Amino acid sequence: MDLSESYWENRYKTHETGWDIGHISTPIKTYVDQLTNKELKILIPGAGNAYEAEYLFKSGFTNVFVIDISKTALNNLKKRVPNFPDQQMLHGNFFDLNDTFDLMIEQTFFCAINPSLRPKYAEKASHILKPNGKLIGLLFNVPLNKTHPPFGGCKSEYIKYFQPYFKIKTLDLCYNSIEPRANKELFGILNVK
Repeated sequence: MDLSESYWENRYKTHETGWDIGHISTPIKTYVDQLTNKELKILIPGAGNAYEAEYLFKSGFTNVFVIDISKTALNNLKKRVPNFPDQQMLHGNFFDLNDTFDLMIEQTFFCAINPSLRPKYAEKASHILKPNGKLIGLLFNVPLNKTHPPFGGCKSEYIKYFQPYFKIKTLDLCYNSIEPRANKELFGILNVK
């Protein structure tokens, strides 16, 4: 299964982005809207068109970082938000990051990587989060595809990956998913151990 940089570049260049809803998802917006510390250092991995980063930035969060393997995806964010800081737009692989963050927001990245990398994702997330850091976001709670993204899964599977590194505060069926994903998503709040 080819999930290389060229694979993702091609998907963005040809607009084969069926996961892209064109705005921040309701569950993540609801979570972000209750945050009061605008200084939080936030990472959105596999950010794609990064509507979450756009919303955060326009809401006064100045320490928002995005990383994506696709330059086209990053350029799409820059076109929409020209004053988004270049140094906070990282072109590269999430697994190569060495910086640390207060909060990591998961929105369709976990379901896009090869499922064999999921244990490594959980471990990496725990290492790049500061003490008391949080991983929040959405995970599909349905099987989905076996040969190409998006890859699904279930709560019991995810707990196995995250429990060694995180205290799972919440990992429950999302009550405010967008209509096409209703009853198909889990919303998680995980505190780094």
